[in-house]
Amino acid sequence: MDRRALLQSAVTFAAGSALPALTFAQQQRAICYNCPPEWADWGGMLRLIGQKAGIVVPPDNKNSGQALAALIAEKAKPVADVVYLGGQVGPQAREAGVLGAYKPARWSDIPDGMKDADGYWFTIHSGTLGLFVNKAALRGKPVPASWQDLLKPEYKGLVGYLNPASAAVGQVGVIAVNLALGGTYENLDPGIAFFKRLQANQPIVPTQTAYARVLSGEIPILFDYDFNAYRGKYSDKAPVEFVIPREGTQQLPYVMGLVAGGPNPAQGRRILDFVLSDEGQRHWANAFLRPVISSAMSAEVKARFLPDADYARATALDVARLAVAARTIGSRYQKEVG
Repeated sequence: MDRRALLQSAVTFAAGSALPALTFAQQQRAICYNCPPEWADWGGMLRLIGQKAGIVVPPDNKNSGQALAALIAEKAKPVADVVYLGGQVGPQAREAGVLGAYKPARWSDIPDGMKDADGYWFTIHSGTLGLFVNKAALRGKPVPASWQDLLKPEYKGLVGYLNPASAAVGQVGVIAVNLALGGTYENLDPGIAFFKRLQANQPIVPTQTAYARVLSGEIPILFDYDFNAYRGKYSDKAPVEFVIPREGTQQLPYVMGLVAGGPNPAQGRRILDFVLSDEGQRHWANAFLRPVISSAMSAEVKARFLPDADYARATALDVARLAVAARTIGSRYQKEVG
């Protein structure tokens, strides 16, 4: 069975369980790459797309780098219809020729700088990178307040981050530390030096989203986004908190795009319209992400975030410069940190 047939069978299975009121003939199906149910509450969004748009979309646990690699490998016969990517990967995907141009219904509501001018990708929400900390798993150790705190021997074996060689959040972790410690998008030396020093503390470096591993205490401190920490605290009632490091950090937009030549382009366009609709944007806000349509975030939701004074230490990433730096981040990490 080829990859497209295998994924299609997964969709058929999902369809039978997710939308029992529809007959097989009525069900519309689509594939989204990099839509893991534990990340950014994609699980809830996929259910909402099924209920409201009538399109069954199975979860997909790729990260941004893996999704882009799959799109390139399948370019002659695409499997996916839409893709979700860390902001810096959007320009890379356009350059690779795997995205098709589409300006969704609320295109004009997306601020300039948060979308490709020709419609190849656009922001749906953003997150602030910091420390997702399970306080109970620290076993009496203080909650770290800075990047430099993580180098202390007391945190040996307690720190984790996603692999910068492939995961978008891993690359943002490197650039966030690098910029906070005096580096630039072109000069990565401070960040690479930090991660080399961090190896003495035996960090845990998964390749996939590690939300559940923080909640379980397996990874007590994870470089991750505010939305995952707030979800853990308020939705899963875990003993966790989010820390914006004293030296500063970065905010990253997450983007989506239509896959060029995808098998279900009409459904793909409808999905992209839906994630920007009022209902779609409210979903992201309720999942503690900053929606690209800012009016979707209620005062009640915002009150669960850290104070604005803490967020003043967070700076918006330059997606175009990060897209260039990301290639070097991955190669330098592999060669110098490993």
